[in-house]
Amino acid sequence: MKILYAIQGTGNGHISRARDIIPILKKKGEVDVLVSGIQSDVELPYPVKYKFRGLSFIFGKKGGVDLLETYKKSNLKNLLDEIRVLPVENYDLVISDFEPVSAWACKIKNKVCIGLSHQAAVVNKTSPKPKYKDPVGKAVLKYYAPVTYSFGFHFEQYDKNIFTPVIRDQIRLAKPKKSGHYTVYLPAYGDDQLIKVLSKITNVQWQVFSKHNQKVQNIQNVKIQPIDNNGFIRSMVNSIGVLCGAGFETPAEALFLKKKLMVIPMKGQYEQQCNASALHKMGIPVLKSLKKKHISKIEDWVKKEQKITFDFKDETEHVIDLVIKTNASANKSIVSANPTNISTVKKLKEKSFDKIIAKLSI
Repeated sequence: MKILYAIQGTGNGHISRARDIIPILKKKGEVDVLVSGIQSDVELPYPVKYKFRGLSFIFGKKGGVDLLETYKKSNLKNLLDEIRVLPVENYDLVISDFEPVSAWACKIKNKVCIGLSHQAAVVNKTSPKPKYKDPVGKAVLKYYAPVTYSFGFHFEQYDKNIFTPVIRDQIRLAKPKKSGHYTVYLPAYGDDQLIKVLSKITNVQWQVFSKHNQKVQNIQNVKIQPIDNNGFIRSMVNSIGVLCGAGFETPAEALFLKKKLMVIPMKGQYEQQCNASALHKMGIPVLKSLKKKHISKIEDWVKKEQKITFDFKDETEHVIDLVIKTNASANKSIVSANPTNISTVKKLKEKSFDKIIAKLSI
């Protein structure tokens, strides 16, 4: 069986999860890997056959997405070309971890695409949502990487096709300790803002992993360092607690390690707002932003004990087996009912694609 595993390269969570999924896929067949996006800091220790620019959102320094930089770095013509040339028809199974090139290539060529991502769980009606409405945010999750069937990962099993997080072996096999520091990963904030706030909480040491700095700096009780996968894992495993964004992998790994956890969701990022709602229901403290007015809340979190009892069993191979079974059934149906419409592929124009991309604008 020929498998295409397509991974979203914005942020580090998708790549981190892939490190443990790829070996399982290799047991099932011949695997080609696709990565699109330009915002990951984690290396994938496997050959990548397709490296695409894709469609990435760029982290800002004030708690959200930098819309101007996102626009500057977007290239819709290039994205359309990537979708056109990707030969998804040559694969027996296409899996998309919220990756748009593979998902849209399959949609255009009437090819089954299986979604295997955290986002698939977030959009599920049973998963926690924030109180406020965000139709644009929902549209991003719906149209960014459309798939035929979805299997999702979340903090809890909210529905039958939702499973607990993939915890990479580097974390699952680690022996946690408490060495007196807190690990910080808030990529949507600049170093100056992090230092301004965290240095006011003087009774602890902060180890900050920064997307905006390529050298190590020690300023008062705050250590700023570039993102390094092994260094970050070592810091988190030996930390007292973790202060991070409301993404998925880092909070899930912190919970697995039984570390104190506080999250700050990115502004204007609907997925993180949904994650924050889920974590809040689980008793995890959530801050709206990293500002001086919230220093007292961080101080209280540092002072108090936080009992973490979550344990995520390893069910990754079981999920992969379900994906393969679902794909086989779906392909039998689609071959008889809907042959590939090659003319649709040839007629696809950049103008018409603009309407789709407009729905992704945030």
